[in-house]
Amino acid sequence: MLGDISAVDDIYIVCGYTDMRKQIDGLYSIVKDQFHMDPEQRALYLFCGRRCDRIKALLYENDGFVLLYKRLTDSEGRYCWPRNKNEVQPITWRQFDWLMSGLEIEQPKAIRPRKPEDKKE
Repeated sequence: MLGDISAVDDIYIVCGYTDMRKQIDGLYSIVKDQFHMDPEQRALYLFCGRRCDRIKALLYENDGFVLLYKRLTDSEGRYCWPRNKNEVQPITWRQFDWLMSGLEIEQPKAIRPRKPEDKKE
């Protein structure tokens, strides 16, 4: 199926800024040449520009690449994109869901570990 992201094994977020004028070949080149990863694995690579209101996703399917593009319609909507380094960071499906919901991928309060005194007997 065209653009079925449920079939991917891994999700990677490309931190920092990406030139959103790049298309499939340009994003492929970033993954392969800059980060020395195989863009033809069953993975979803996510990219974001400076405006933080649109993302592109590069997905390899058996017969070629699919470029997915999402632009938020709300004028104040922004993705919470990690900008600290120019790196590729693996994320989980939960983090992907948080990101698509407008939250940061690191949610320190999402799951709070129990303290020993919190246990009930």
